[in-house]
Amino acid sequence: MPKQKTHKGLAKRVKVTARGKIKRRRAGTGHLMGSKNAKRRRRLSSPAVTESKIAETMKVKLLK
Repeated sequence: MPKQKTHKGLAKRVKVTARGKIKRRRAGTGHLMGSKNAKRRRRLSSPAVTESKIAETMKVKLLK
């Protein structure tokens, strides 16, 4: 049985923290930032941690 390959598209977008959580960028920061208030823009600029059922699937795809 061959080894499972890393999903390169996902690997370029997320990082795995030391504790095994998935760190990602937030959606909605691409354009039209002028209509969003400063508090919202600040929140969107910080990374988010994904801790859900989806994170387990992501970890499987990030195996090397």
